[in-house]
Amino acid sequence: MKISIKFPSPYSVLMIAIVLSAIATWLLPAGNYNTLHYEKSSNEFIINSGENQQRITASQKILDEKNIVISLDKFKEGKIKKPISIPGTYKKVEAKPQGFFEILFAPIKGIYEAIEVILFVLIIGGFIGVFNNTGAFNDGVGFLAQKLKGRESILIIIVTTLIALGGTTFGLAEETLAFYPILVPVFLAAGYDLVVPVAVIYTGSSIGTMASTVNPFSTIIASDAAGVNWTVGIYSRLAMLVLGLTVCIWYIIRYANKIKKDQTKSLLYNTKFNNPFQLISEGSTDSKLKLGTKILLGLFAFTFIVMIYGVSVLGWWFQEMTALFLVAAVLIGVLQKVGEQNFIKEFINGAKDLLGVSFIIGIARGVTFVLNEGQISDTILFYATNLVEGMPPTLFLPILMIVFFVLTIFISSSSGLAVVTMPIMSSLAPVVGVPPEEIVNTYLFGMGLMSFITPTGLILPSLAMVNVNYNIWLKFIWPLLIILGLISFIILWGGLLF
Repeated sequence: MKISIKFPSPYSVLMIAIVLSAIATWLLPAGNYNTLHYEKSSNEFIINSGENQQRITASQKILDEKNIVISLDKFKEGKIKKPISIPGTYKKVEAKPQGFFEILFAPIKGIYEAIEVILFVLIIGGFIGVFNNTGAFNDGVGFLAQKLKGRESILIIIVTTLIALGGTTFGLAEETLAFYPILVPVFLAAGYDLVVPVAVIYTGSSIGTMASTVNPFSTIIASDAAGVNWTVGIYSRLAMLVLGLTVCIWYIIRYANKIKKDQTKSLLYNTKFNNPFQLISEGSTDSKLKLGTKILLGLFAFTFIVMIYGVSVLGWWFQEMTALFLVAAVLIGVLQKVGEQNFIKEFINGAKDLLGVSFIIGIARGVTFVLNEGQISDTILFYATNLVEGMPPTLFLPILMIVFFVLTIFISSSSGLAVVTMPIMSSLAPVVGVPPEEIVNTYLFGMGLMSFITPTGLILPSLAMVNVNYNIWLKFIWPLLIILGLISFIILWGGLLF
């Protein structure tokens, strides 16, 4: 009898991660670093050592005494907003192992924590539902497929590059969830399978954030926390962006061309998708689009342009983006004269399609709750620091990159990981003879590599958008990860020499 082993769903993967994190709180000693937080209203540092809290007038002397290589101006300018760990202050504390009820409550707490992102995704779903009801989407997709016939690879190059540029400049990440309902039908109409649009969107975003040149949520925060100007070390990041993006595009096109020639080569062939290449209607094959269709498609595209401008220039966050898509959905409904009842029906149906994605986003946050409440996050950081301390520079950087690679599993937020780790890791730079800017680049490359696969990040919600299993993605991405890892090592070593 043949036994079929089915890969667990994203929900199961995340619950397994929560359970394993809870088990870790029983096996690892609890501990934490003292933290320092700047209070602007009183111009004071608040030093938290667990049960005790100390207030000290903020000065550069205090930072130097605490071995914190950050300028006082960075705190006063509001560039360091979160509490930072103080090097050399790790201590064991009373264990707080996480049990059954903590595991049960973790995904619920995560959903509460991620409510802004969840609502954003649901509203996008409603927006897409209303727009699909117009028929303009299918017409537009069919028209585009006809125009790109024989030149489909151009679409891969353009979209991957544009998303990577968004990632490297303003940290385009969660916002990419809005692109899947738009771009997936386009790529399917071009003759590709469901893996290709995921690869284009997610790989573009990941390589962009991995090689963040001016991204304020990773590069600038990490540089400030490491006590260096963010412009120092930018050439290494530019090299990573150019080389990494080139490799990613080559890798995706190679796969896309292979499956276009032979559909049996698709990773989705003989899976639950009997034919993963034809999941949408053919759409319009007219050489010209109707005026009404053009207006609707223009409004559709304009909505995303406004979102990108708002995030990158106006400092928008999820509240503003959510409001934008809600208003756009209403405008489309008005233009189409769909009526109140039909509008509500299509909006709810669209939101319903992304409900599973929303739950995945929330459950992923539950892992962080278990680790933090079990007080082992700092313990993991402490062990990691001891692991790399005293190594020669040529060995220190690649091992440190692997350390950041692993730490990203536990702290998936780029800004959170930077604030927690940079003060500790940057204090090792003069000891091992490594420029502090290379510590920042090592953090970016290690975090960026893990972002391609970490279950606690955005990959599971992204895969859920197209209903592709996590194991399929791992099969696709692991050769690319090895190549990017080798490129990262070479660039880091180059930073030591030049």
